[in-house]
Amino acid sequence: MPSPRHSLLTALRRVRGRLARLAGSPHVQLVYSRRYQIELPGAIYDPQRGERILAFLDSAGLLDPADVHAAELAPFRHLRRVHTDDYLDSLSRPGALTRILGLELPEDLVERVLEAQRTMVGGTLAATRLALDSHGIAVNLGGGLHHAFADRGERFCAYNDVAAAIAELRSRGLGSRVLVVDLDLHDGDGTRSILAGDSNVYTFSIHNRTSTDVGAAAATVIELGDGVGDEAYLAAVRAHLPPVFARFRPELVFYLAGSDPAADDQIGDWRVTAEAMLARDRFVLSCVRAEGRRLPLVIVLAGGYGFNAWRYSARFLSSLLNRGRAIEPPSTEELLLARYRTMARELQEHELTGETPRDDWGLSEDDVASALGGIRRPRRFLGFYSLHGLELAVERAGFLDRLRNFGFDHPTLEMDLDNPAGDTVRVYGDPGRRELLLELRTSIDRRTVSGMALLRIEWLLLQNPRASFTTERPRLPGQKHPGLGVLREVIALLVLACDRLQLDGLVVVPSHYHVAIKSRKALRFLNPADEGLYRALQQTLRDLSLAAATEALAAGRVVDARTEKPFAWSPVPMVFPASERFRELMESEAYEREAAEAAGRHDFTLR
Repeated sequence: MPSPRHSLLTALRRVRGRLARLAGSPHVQLVYSRRYQIELPGAIYDPQRGERILAFLDSAGLLDPADVHAAELAPFRHLRRVHTDDYLDSLSRPGALTRILGLELPEDLVERVLEAQRTMVGGTLAATRLALDSHGIAVNLGGGLHHAFADRGERFCAYNDVAAAIAELRSRGLGSRVLVVDLDLHDGDGTRSILAGDSNVYTFSIHNRTSTDVGAAAATVIELGDGVGDEAYLAAVRAHLPPVFARFRPELVFYLAGSDPAADDQIGDWRVTAEAMLARDRFVLSCVRAEGRRLPLVIVLAGGYGFNAWRYSARFLSSLLNRGRAIEPPSTEELLLARYRTMARELQEHELTGETPRDDWGLSEDDVASALGGIRRPRRFLGFYSLHGLELAVERAGFLDRLRNFGFDHPTLEMDLDNPAGDTVRVYGDPGRRELLLELRTSIDRRTVSGMALLRIEWLLLQNPRASFTTERPRLPGQKHPGLGVLREVIALLVLACDRLQLDGLVVVPSHYHVAIKSRKALRFLNPADEGLYRALQQTLRDLSLAAATEALAAGRVVDARTEKPFAWSPVPMVFPASERFRELMESEAYEREAAEAAGRHDFTLR
C-alpha cells in the first residue's frame, strides 16, 4: 500500500508537470494500445514492455491521462505507400511469417502478430501527428520496425512504421526535412532502403554490424562491431550526430531509442550501462533542442529483449516528464507486484470468497450448516477463495489476458480441494480441458520458519502445449512442453494471497537447478549458506545459457575445486518474504554477511 509520503510525492509531481508545460517545457504525449501485447512462444522480447512503462510513469505521478492516446490499426493505404502489393499479399499466405519471425505459428497467432504490427504503425502515425501539432515530443510505446523493406520483412519486422509515417507526410504535400536517428543495436537497413530516394530524409544509424550496403541520398552508417562499452558508444554518438543536425537542419526528428545496446539485453552483444544509455538519450534530446530549436520529436521504442528492456525507456521518459530529473524504475518484479496490489485493493472480500454478506444475526451459510451438524466440505481454495473469486482475481490482474495473447481464447479454471497434499488449481487453455497450461498445488506451512506461516508451493507446472522446443530453447529436465513465461505473474498472485490471508510469505523447494534459476528473479534461498553457494555457482556458470548450465551440472562438469568432486544440485528452500518481519529477517545485514562469507568459501570450476 503506498505510503502517505509516496502519495504526496505523486500528487506534487503531477502538479509540477502541468506547471512545467505552462513554463515552456516540451509537451510529451504517449501513444499505446494493448494490441501491442502478443505472446510468441520462443521469443525473448517482453510483450508488456509498453504497459510496464505506463504503469511506472503513472505510479511516479508523471502521467497525465489527457496525454495518453490510443493507437489504431493502420489502414492498408498507409502500408501500400511503403510496401509492394505483392509483399502485402504474400503475408496472407500460410507460412509467410515463418521467415520473418524465425518461428512457426498457428494461424490465429499469425493474424495477431500482423494486427499488432499494423497497430504499431498506427501508433507511429498518431505520434507523428501529435508531435507536429504540438511542436513537442510524442512517444509511441512500440514501433521501430526498421528491418522491414519495401518487398520483404525481416527479423521480426513485417511493416516499417517510421517509413509509413514519413510517406504519409509526403502524401499530404509536406516536404519537411526529416532526420531518422536510429540507435537500436542493429542496422536500420529497411528504413534506409525504403527512404533511399527521398533527398529530404536523412537516416543516421550507429549499430554493431551493417547488414546491407544499400545507399541513400543522405545517410550516416556507422558500424562499431561487437563488445562495445560506454566510452566508445557515447564517443561515436557525440562525434557524429551534431554535424548531421548542423548540415541537414531537420524540421522533424524520429528517434529509434532501442534499449538493446544495454549490457543486460538478452540478445545484444554490447556492454553499455544504464547510465550511458540515459546519457545517450539525453544527448539526442539536446541535439533536437540545441540553439533554441523546438523540433517536433517522435520517439519509438525499437529493439530491446528480456524483461528489463522497459526500464531503460522508462528511465529516459521519466526525465522528459520530470524536468530532466530521471527517476529510477523498480525491478520488473517490484513493479508487477505493486500493480497487482493496487488491483487487489479494489476487490472486496465477499467477491473473492463467494460468501453472501452475513444476515442481521451475524450468521453465514457455513455457520448455519455447522450448527445443524452438517459436514463442512472444503469449498474454497486455501479456505478462502471460491472458484468464481479466484477467476475474478486473476482476470482483474490481467493474467488471463496474458494467456489469451498466446492464442488461448477461452482459459478455464478448476479447483481440486480433496488432495491431502494441498489445494490444487488448474488452468486450461480451452473449455474442454484438453490443454493444461498451469497446475498449482499449495498448502499452509508453519514448520519451515519458526513462528511464521508460509504459503508453500508443493507443485507448480507452467507449460505451453502449442509450443515446440527449439535449438535455442531445448527441453529441460522435467519438461513435457516449453514453458509459458508467466512465472513472475504467478509469484505475484501468490504474494497477493499471502497479503489477503495474512501469511508471512512464500516457500518453494525447487527440484531442479533450472527451476531455482527461474525462481531466482523473485525468490532467494532461505539459508544464507545456500544463497552464498548459489552465488558462487552462478559466477562459474555466468557465460552459459540456462540449458547449457543445466547440462553441465547433469554431466558432472561443474567441479568443486577444493574437493575435486562434481557438484550435485540438492533441493533446498527458497522464499519470498511478504510480511514486514520476514523481510527484516531475509534482508538483514546478518543474512547478507553470512551469504557473502559462504560465497567466498566455494570455488567451482567448469570442465
